[in-house]
Amino acid sequence: MLVNVKWMLVCLFITSYTYSQEGISVYSDYLSDNYYLIHPSMAGASNCAKVRLTSRKQWFDQSDAPSLQTLSFNGRIGEKAGAGIIVFNDENGYHSQKGVKLTYAYHLMFSRDAIDLNQLSFGISAGLVQSQLDETKFLQSGNFDPLINGTIVQKDSYPTFDIGASYNYLDFYAHATVKNLLETRREIYSEFESDNLRKYLLSVGYVFGNKNTVLWEPSILYQNVEATKETTLDINMKAYKNMDFGKLWAGLSYRRSIDGAEYSNGSGVSEQHLQYITPIVGVNYKNFMFAYTYSHLSGAVKFDNGGYHQITLGLDLFCKREKYECNCPAIN
Repeated sequence: MLVNVKWMLVCLFITSYTYSQEGISVYSDYLSDNYYLIHPSMAGASNCAKVRLTSRKQWFDQSDAPSLQTLSFNGRIGEKAGAGIIVFNDENGYHSQKGVKLTYAYHLMFSRDAIDLNQLSFGISAGLVQSQLDETKFLQSGNFDPLINGTIVQKDSYPTFDIGASYNYLDFYAHATVKNLLETRREIYSEFESDNLRKYLLSVGYVFGNKNTVLWEPSILYQNVEATKETTLDINMKAYKNMDFGKLWAGLSYRRSIDGAEYSNGSGVSEQHLQYITPIVGVNYKNFMFAYTYSHLSGAVKFDNGGYHQITLGLDLFCKREKYECNCPAIN
């Protein structure tokens, strides 16, 4: 009976995990000057080529806790095109993913001159993801369940496609992306997941203030998962201070799910919404960038009191074009 209960819990865990792990999860690392990681149309949109390395770790006091590493590069090719590549490794207990994405973007300029930013961009990413389920860790000594092999590591690979568009006009920007455009089934999770892993992203922001003092950047990011109807909203605020060596910046992000989940509180039923509070600090020193992000999960029901830590390292290369006359940190 105990083994069957454990198997039921494993099934529930896999069901939740396979809906959420559909390539690179959307955390708050895009705020570390890393919009290309979630929006393919931003490949080559900046006046510099960008290398970004991120490392995320959750729950340091838990074994086999989720962790994610990404490495991306994107830049301009010619006057109107951009290209990029992303490689990633995502681990969570018995489950892991490794993948690569290649991106092509096309940029239409409506500017009156070379320093006037008015750019409409389109991008498409194609990739290959390998999912892995390590069943050798399922069974402890003395336990047996005929539904679990317990001696194999299952692997399955599947293609993935993302499309998106971006519009950058002076101090304003907007991005729209469809991730996992085509339906795909991973055979190792075939009993637990839908073919539809499609997710919709929409982000909008504006930068205002005086670049000689402080720049302020409010923005939002809306996410919708088609299969489960889950929706979340990020409300962000960043501040930039230009320095002789580059710039200092900091921000705060608040993520909340639109729909809540019901749970028993001992005396009745309550509803809880997913809520993350994420402060972020960063520095640009010449062509180098460093950022640290900490996410705290709030609410009555949660795994533990630990937070999620993420570090981003960046390098800007081949900055050949003259900077635009705008408050547009993601472009200049």
